[in-house]
Amino acid sequence: MIDMIALILLIIGGINWGSIGIFQFDIVAWLFQGQTAVISRIIYTLVGLAGVWCISLLFRDNEITNRK
Repeated sequence: MIDMIALILLIIGGINWGSIGIFQFDIVAWLFQGQTAVISRIIYTLVGLAGVWCISLLFRDNEITNRK
């Protein structure tokens, strides 16, 4: 369950970074009244923590990846 939540947060972060890179538009800041708003900072922090959590996915021996 934590893995799924972390992946969802990373997808949100990836879409946000893509919109910043392509359109110079920060979706999270736009939704929550700026980058320094408390809720925006919480979301940025959660996305960062999700990224750190997903590093562990690279090193796990999952049943799905071992199917042939």
